[in-house]
Amino acid sequence: MRSFSLIDFVSLFTALRWTVALVVLALLFGAPLALGLAMGRISRFAGLRWTMAALIQVIQSVPLLGLLFFFYFGMPVFLGIQVPALIAVTVAYTLYTAAFLGEIWRGGLEAVKQAQWEAGACLGLSAWQQFRHIIAPQALRLSLPPTVGFLVQLIKGTSLASILGFVELARAGQVVSAATFQPLLTYALVAAIYFALCLPLTLWSRSLEARLDGSR
Repeated sequence: MRSFSLIDFVSLFTALRWTVALVVLALLFGAPLALGLAMGRISRFAGLRWTMAALIQVIQSVPLLGLLFFFYFGMPVFLGIQVPALIAVTVAYTLYTAAFLGEIWRGGLEAVKQAQWEAGACLGLSAWQQFRHIIAPQALRLSLPPTVGFLVQLIKGTSLASILGFVELARAGQVVSAATFQPLLTYALVAAIYFALCLPLTLWSRSLEARLDGSR
């Protein structure tokens, strides 16, 4: 056992690289899937709508920890495929992000009045042009605050990646606590770092909600 030192403090901040990396990977791969799910949910084809809705419900019904376990521990058992930890974590967080952002963005798209589509058609715009120039900007305005709010949830969810060996912020806190036997100080610092990451996003989300009021 040793005392808490500057090295331990630095190690906590160094571990943030994995927290940030996991969030970036989840958004990088999950956002395009989320847009596809959202578009599928508002499709004119009932079969596609039901399929997208079923996929979202299945993913949202499984805890994030369950997704991580399945892709890392379950794939070798059920399919005989050994998945590297980074790929397993990326796939799990990608699906998690796609399912929740897909529903957020679907809500934004459906909140745009049908008359907006009709107005675009009257101007001679194609369906894609209507979406790009009329619908998408309004849906973005409505969806941005909850999207930022979900980002806070995603940041906190990265702590579960430690079960697969990633030394992100939460896992680094465990390591430092075990080495120094000062859990109160260590986890107070971990909580403070999470707080410093999430508070600005929370305030930004509230600010966006007030400024981008969809009812106006």
